[in-house]
Amino acid sequence: MKNNNTSIMPITGILLFSGLLFSCSQESPVPQADTQTAQVKPATDNQIKKVAYPKTKQSDTVDQYFDQKVADPYRWLEDDRSLETGEWVKAQNEVTFDYLNNIPYRDTIKKRLETLWNYEKVGSPFKEGEYTYFYKNDGLQNQYVVYRQKDGSQDVEIFLDPNKFSEDGTTSLAQLSFSKNGNIAAYSISEGGSDWRKIIIIDVKSKTMLEPPLKDIKFSAISWKGNEGFYYSSYDKPDGSELSAKTDQHKLYYHKLGEAQQDDQVIYGSIAEQKNRYVSGRVTEDDRFLVISTANSTSGNALYIQDLTKEKAPLVTILDNQISDAYVIENVENKLYIVTNKDAPNQKIVTVDASNPIPENWQDFIAESENVLSPSTGGGYFFARYMVDAISKIYQYDYSGKKIREITLPDAGTASAPSGKKDDKVLYYSFTNYKTPSTIFQYDVNKGESSVYRKSGAQFNSDDFVSKQVFYTSKDGTKVPMLITHKKGIKLNGKNPTILYGYGGFNVSLTPSFSIPNAVWMEYGGVYAVPNIRGGGEYGKKWHKAGTQLQKQNVFDDFIAAAEYLINEKYTSSDYLAVRGGSNGGLLVGAVMTQRPDLMKVALPAVGVLDMLRYHEFTAGAGWAYDYGTADQSKEMFDYLMSYSPLHNVKENTQYPATLITTGDHDDRVVPAHSFKFAAELQAKQSGNAPTLIRIETNAGHGAGTPISKSIEQYADIFGFTLFNMGVESLK
Repeated sequence: MKNNNTSIMPITGILLFSGLLFSCSQESPVPQADTQTAQVKPATDNQIKKVAYPKTKQSDTVDQYFDQKVADPYRWLEDDRSLETGEWVKAQNEVTFDYLNNIPYRDTIKKRLETLWNYEKVGSPFKEGEYTYFYKNDGLQNQYVVYRQKDGSQDVEIFLDPNKFSEDGTTSLAQLSFSKNGNIAAYSISEGGSDWRKIIIIDVKSKTMLEPPLKDIKFSAISWKGNEGFYYSSYDKPDGSELSAKTDQHKLYYHKLGEAQQDDQVIYGSIAEQKNRYVSGRVTEDDRFLVISTANSTSGNALYIQDLTKEKAPLVTILDNQISDAYVIENVENKLYIVTNKDAPNQKIVTVDASNPIPENWQDFIAESENVLSPSTGGGYFFARYMVDAISKIYQYDYSGKKIREITLPDAGTASAPSGKKDDKVLYYSFTNYKTPSTIFQYDVNKGESSVYRKSGAQFNSDDFVSKQVFYTSKDGTKVPMLITHKKGIKLNGKNPTILYGYGGFNVSLTPSFSIPNAVWMEYGGVYAVPNIRGGGEYGKKWHKAGTQLQKQNVFDDFIAAAEYLINEKYTSSDYLAVRGGSNGGLLVGAVMTQRPDLMKVALPAVGVLDMLRYHEFTAGAGWAYDYGTADQSKEMFDYLMSYSPLHNVKENTQYPATLITTGDHDDRVVPAHSFKFAAELQAKQSGNAPTLIRIETNAGHGAGTPISKSIEQYADIFGFTLFNMGVESLK
């Protein structure tokens, strides 16, 4: 782990939905001899009886979009802080949990998850000052604990224990960054899953707080300038509802140690000409440059540098068009190494002199290839990690651009690129796939030798499972890859409970990773399938763009085609298929279930973007227009959004699949109003007996930092609901 990372990643996309893909990448052991299997039978009358939902009032709210009026009867649910909405949440949860409590094997699944989750998990070590640090979870701790060991000592001690930040485990450690000499640490915390955070500054040796916490910080890195202070970003904090937040003026601040937060200097974003939704700043490892990235959407970012060795040095523009991505990954004195997709959709690395770093002066260092590049640095080398049909390959380069070697990986899967500080001699990387628990390797940068640093504690035999990549054809003829993972020996008889998981947006790539919940699902005989649909970044910027704005239907068509492939190949059938996705993936599920309600038995939209006409009116949604477009930008765009917006395409007299919507009552990224309004529409218009429920986690946000205990409960409910509505009466 590289805490003071000198790579200035473009902020677009990363701050929108990153890490919240709901595929769950934590490891878990899967039993081998005493596994249980879901016994699938036709659903009983008890399973399909109609649910009595709480009555949701309707208002006469109507909006005018060009020449069309659109009713919004549940507008009042957008005020997630009102007493009336609070009562609605309480009533909905009572109905939902009454239903879930009657699933006979729900507790069995929960206990299995607890058992499999309960083993020691340790992260890669990293050195700061006199100490080596690492993250560890003993098994079922809600949050990972930060440990440390002083150089030359065998004694290991706890440095930070986020489990003690709050009684219920809902306050999490978000970021941890150290001063240049390692003597001071600044870390941010998230309370109740909120994106609004506090930064706490402590003396490393005594662990005592040095000054009052910095407050009201959102979408921010912590990047130190030597030992004197650090840069961070935020908006002006809203008064009351998130709707009042000014999310179009992100500002970069410099906090000098010992000074009051209100005196922090605004480095960028204080004037109208510097108005951006996202601004980030990081300092290069040698403390020479401050690199600032700004963006208004996921289309690209502008990039600037400031020479910190000169007093009052001006900002120098590297790139200012915001239609391509660029970030500084490294520098050697005045020579910059920049990762960019400008004129290179799959990314490349270029070099340029910092005195005049405009694109006209760029020279290729690692040229673009046919595969997407995601590089890193450490140990005096560059590491070029490529996605080849969503599978990792890694090559090592020296600073002259010479390819040294390919790093041999144990299998087809996902490897993190080795990274660290320039003088590190040993770096660390991890490897995983859908059937292989994550293993940490240490890598000797000079010898090119990898060895196992820490093997997963999961009691899992990957030989008992198979993960197969297939390519299927979407509606318009596009070939799309999909990984299908399950126990060996299943019968292709169309009766295997199957979860089809997708995302399809914001240039996010779904690469193979092992997951505790997915392992449990497969243990019960389930199939887990993940297609790499358009809108993601698996094939670069072109693949992303092909799933945006007026091409968004491609994303849904790709997902529908994946479901049809699984059905045609007899992995499953419409009676045993569940579709699942979170955040932007929640939009995917909502759109597909309203377009093709006959295709699946169960729909599982999590924290979804479901009101496509008003998403940009909410705090975080204002920056998502590049992917979605907005209802007020043109009549054509309004008509297109209206054609697939899940909320506006719930129809009367339609039998929708069994649906379990999940959200958090304090989600300030994709506000819960999306899920609230969608649930109300489904409950009002569902003509069949399949349940349409909403599970609202209280004191919870978009998903980051969710306590282990809550994750276990959520997955037990989701899997129990899914199997129950597929006709599973018992687990044997």
